[in-house]
Amino acid sequence: MFPGGMNPRQMSGMMKQFGIKNQEVDAEEVIIKLKSGKVIKIVEPQVQLIEMKGVKTYSLAGREVIEEEYSKEDVSMVAEQAGVSEEEAKKALIETKGDIAQAILKLKE
Repeated sequence: MFPGGMNPRQMSGMMKQFGIKNQEVDAEEVIIKLKSGKVIKIVEPQVQLIEMKGVKTYSLAGREVIEEEYSKEDVSMVAEQAGVSEEEAKKALIETKGDIAQAILKLKE
């Protein structure tokens, strides 16, 4: 129930009167890539698309998972230098917070 005792159906009707379209988006996962190189994944998201006067706004709720995104070159270099798979190299980069030298040393232990 919405504030003021309004049910979702009434709210939807009012939004329609004001030219606001609201629909649920059937999403499996939402990925947000930050300029810092971090990646925020929202798993099991609940996404609403709200459109008003041609402007689309997405409302998002779900469980957040933060990951680091590393370049393929960094991952390949670590894998090659340490003699491991790219998956192991990426895991080492995550564990060492992107420190390439530390990742290589860690994998050679």
